[in-house]
Amino acid sequence: MLKTETPAQDHATLDQYPTAELVNVFVDDQTRAVEAVRAAAPRIAAAVTAALPRMEAGGRLIYAGAGTSGRLGVLDSVELNPTFSWPHGRAVALLAGGAEAMFVAVEGAEDDLEQGAADLKSVNVGPDDVVLLLAASGFTPYVLGALRAAREAGALTIGFSNNPDAPVATEAEIGILLDTGSEVISGSTRLKAGTSQKIALNTFSSALMVRLNKVYGNLMVDFRATNAKLVRRAIRLTAFASGADEAAAQAVLEQCGYHVKTAIVALIKQTSVDQAQALLASSHGSVRDAIA
Repeated sequence: MLKTETPAQDHATLDQYPTAELVNVFVDDQTRAVEAVRAAAPRIAAAVTAALPRMEAGGRLIYAGAGTSGRLGVLDSVELNPTFSWPHGRAVALLAGGAEAMFVAVEGAEDDLEQGAADLKSVNVGPDDVVLLLAASGFTPYVLGALRAAREAGALTIGFSNNPDAPVATEAEIGILLDTGSEVISGSTRLKAGTSQKIALNTFSSALMVRLNKVYGNLMVDFRATNAKLVRRAIRLTAFASGADEAAAQAVLEQCGYHVKTAIVALIKQTSVDQAQALLASSHGSVRDAIA
């Protein structure tokens, strides 16, 4: 039996726990998700290193999964644009059952090996792309179909699984085991198995974006303010990073469409927005190199 499916022996009377104890058990069990990701950190670092040159060459991040795992892939892909200005077209999420499966479970969709391959091929995957395969069990046919099609196309494949020796990880170029063990509710991998996948995806994509110069120091600087909250954030970050007051920061931000990177460079270098953009372009988008 898969570790994720094995009943947790220490909680055989879970349904009889007092509510306070029940809640504490669920919360405490989540700490194992962090431990599992920490153990996988060297593999996640290897995945970032392998993915970087493909992203620099214009490749895409393509996520493929089913159920909770697939929905977590969709979530990670969607958040890259507002956080890092990563182009929508370069973060593609494939979910067994299609877009409707994001909101309503599509029974049987995850069992279709051929559909996984077809969905992957439909986005014209190529050798510059990085395909992230997500399956708690590690045996999901839809994900395996996508994995094998990605390998045939020459893409970099990174497989995330919560069970040892599962094909989603062993057949991928880089396999990442998130060994969370059995669940408090047996087989419900939306619990700590899902949590570990969320942490691992956040870690992978965020580290990759740092390597792609989307961050200056530890500041999120490669975004455009598109609502009132982000306008306030952009002003604060620009002022903090440049040492300018908020009025000066806002004035420059207005000139560059509220692109934080550009405003920081313009203020620190005391130059025009156009020149700041040119400096960023010549330094591969690195604020640190542009102001050096």
